[in-house]
This record gives sequence, structure tokens and C-alpha cells, in this order.
Amino acid sequence: MAIGNDLQRAAAPLRRWARAQGREYSQDEPRPLAGDLGAMGVYLGLVSAGVAAVKASGRELPDRIPPGDAALLAVATFRLARRIAKDPVTAPLRAPFTSFQGPSGHAEVAEEVREHGGVKHAVGELLTCPFCLAQWVATGLVFGYATAPKATRLAALTMTLVASSDVLQFAYDAIQNGGLEPAPRDEPQGVD
Repeated sequence: MAIGNDLQRAAAPLRRWARAQGREYSQDEPRPLAGDLGAMGVYLGLVSAGVAAVKASGRELPDRIPPGDAALLAVATFRLARRIAKDPVTAPLRAPFTSFQGPSGHAEVAEEVREHGGVKHAVGELLTCPFCLAQWVATGLVFGYATAPKATRLAALTMTLVASSDVLQFAYDAIQNGGLEPAPRDEPQGVD
């Protein structure tokens, strides 16, 4: 018990410093700095576990990734991050952390973080931000590529095909709605 008390006493200045930094940073806005720090810790833990798994498997890391594979993984990262963050079908993953606000664009939803401050806020922000999720998705795809390149290429191809289909759907809608017709030109102004 004495060791626990000593650790608490020793950590007290660090806790006070962290609270002061949080107050100064947030300026009375509920920011989830502790939750964000936790998310970074989880990410670091997952990356460390991935590195250990790759080393334990005895697989050699690729010296380089061919440009075609890099492009495939990039498009797949975009599509999968957006699917997780904005798709109505993936709303059950976000529901514990967010609240539905309404539709947002084609086949997407707008959501807001349900709780302000803390871990649920940090997770809610992560799950509703395709830019934030891209880091996690890309990391997963890179580890997949390093350990099971054929399966990862196949999964990435699926998401890349979905992204390509999305572009074609938008182009088709634009054609159907006259969105690709040239804009009417203004009548030339005469010189007086």
C-alpha cells in the first residue's frame, strides 16, 4: 500500500501540469485530450504488436512497394475510411459515440459527437472523421500488405472498385441531370 501512495504522490505534479495544459489548450471548450492521448496509445500499441507479428512471422518486409500497389492501397484507404466514417450501413459502429443529425450528401450521414470531453468524445471524433480514420486504415492495409500481400491486394481491389463505381455513379447522375452541359454564354457586350 505504501508504494501505491508514494507513486500517487510522485505523479501528483505531473497530473497538475497535465490539467493546467488541458485548460490552457481548450480555452473552456470540451476537448478530449486524455481520450486523444489514449487513442494514440492504442494506435502505438497496435503498431507495436503488428511489428512484433511481422518479425515473429519471419517475413521479409518489401524493399519498396510498386506504384500500382501503392495507388491501389491509397484508393482503398480513402474508400474504406469514408465508408467507416460516413456510410449509413456502418452507423452501428459509430452509434455508441455519436448522434444522427441527418443525411449528408449522396448515401452519407452527418453525425455529431454525443459526449463532450473524455474517451467517448475522442472515439466519436475519430469515427466520424475520414481523414483521421485514414491513418488507421492505411496502417492496417500496410501490415496486411507486409504479411499477406495477395489477400490485401484483393481486399484493396474491392474497395478501389467501389470507389471507381462511386465516381461513375456521380458522373452518370450529372449526365442525367444535365450537369455536364456547357453553361450558357453571356451575350457579347457591344462597344459604345
